[in-house]
Amino acid sequence: MRGTPGAARAHIVSVVVCAAVCALPALDPGASTPWGTLGLLAGLHLACELPGRCRILSRAVPVGAGSFFPLLLAAAFLLPPSAAVLVAVPGALAGPVDRPPVAARRLWRAGRLALAVGAASWTYSLLGGPATLGGPSGGGTPELPYALLPVCATALVFSLVLAALDGSILVTAERVAVGHAWRGLAARSAGPHLVHALAGLMMAVLWRSSYGPPSALVVLLPMYISCWVFAQYHRQHTAHRATIRALVQAVDIKDGYTRGHSERVGHASELIGRELGMEEGRMEALRFAGILHDVGKLGVPTRVLRKDGPLTPEERRVIELHPEYGHEIVRGIGFLDEARAAILHHHERLDGSGYPYGLTGDTIPEFARVVAVADAFDAMTSTRSYRRARPVPVAVEELRRCAGSQFDPRMVHALARALDRHGWSAAANTVTSDEEPTGLPRPRPGARTPETGPAERRPGPPR
Repeated sequence: MRGTPGAARAHIVSVVVCAAVCALPALDPGASTPWGTLGLLAGLHLACELPGRCRILSRAVPVGAGSFFPLLLAAAFLLPPSAAVLVAVPGALAGPVDRPPVAARRLWRAGRLALAVGAASWTYSLLGGPATLGGPSGGGTPELPYALLPVCATALVFSLVLAALDGSILVTAERVAVGHAWRGLAARSAGPHLVHALAGLMMAVLWRSSYGPPSALVVLLPMYISCWVFAQYHRQHTAHRATIRALVQAVDIKDGYTRGHSERVGHASELIGRELGMEEGRMEALRFAGILHDVGKLGVPTRVLRKDGPLTPEERRVIELHPEYGHEIVRGIGFLDEARAAILHHHERLDGSGYPYGLTGDTIPEFARVVAVADAFDAMTSTRSYRRARPVPVAVEELRRCAGSQFDPRMVHALARALDRHGWSAAANTVTSDEEPTGLPRPRPGARTPETGPAERRPGPPR
């Protein structure tokens, strides 16, 4: 466990010791521990985790080592608490570890899962769960739907224990602030754990039926496959987010004066889309459109983006190419879907005086009309190095003044309604250029900037 902070090391040891103490009653010769059931469940759990250590199969493993929860919750339903504690240990210790310290992570994983399964099994026994499945020997008929109450309580306790332990290791090992370590952990996991518990209940009912343990595989195998499908989706979604994050970071590095602008435009675009009642399937693409609307700045020379002083007509034309550059950059990214059109057309105006193609009215894609309003709103309400932020009501009034000529009135009204309902968080109004690039002077007040033109004289809101 070298390389682990002292507080984390002590915390891991205490969790492992607690798990060992919980398991001691099962080792008592007079405890009548069902070793056959325990061994079979532990072996199945180990078999679910071992593929992660194979280079060929590791990408196909559905979830992280030690986390095939339906089987662990089935163990909580089928075994007494002291025996259930032991089921997760072999799989957790033998499963793959993605980064060092290996020993510390394996011990933590084993202790964490053992305590969670033990607490879940104790809750299930306390609420009379075994009796609803036909008694300890399984001779009776399962009492459904009454068996669902202890199952739901068990899933909740399992989720809370895991969340408590996960937050505690973030505090001790990762030095995460106490106020942030547990935020959202239980809320995000309670729903999935409830689904896992229902699958575990079906597995336990079949296990105790006249068909015996082999019938439980009828539940185990489809659940394992569904976890694999979900894991593939999660990996793909994570890769998408990583792609977006990398592009945004590249833009922020190149144009440091507007750092954070992209994320806020994505948030404002999402507010407008929800107010318009857009389908949930389109909302992610709309948010991506807002976040990536300025990705074409990567194709604009840095000296132009960071120029201190007025732009020449040639430099202005170069700046106005950034929507086309952005479209070329993301053209091959299939998951962006409608977002690509928004990146290309977010500087079009309803009266046809925009760029790059001078589209008018409804010929401008809907996403582009949303992003145009979100972009202008954030530009006005953010403090830049060349001017102070405008209050939100002033910015909204300016958008309304330009509705019909520059902006789609529907989008402006939707943003106004969303702001009335949700407000605009303080984080969205932070200074976007608080880190001055080394060796580069800030633009003088009133100077022409790459995005807005003359700060004081340009008609309409900044773009």
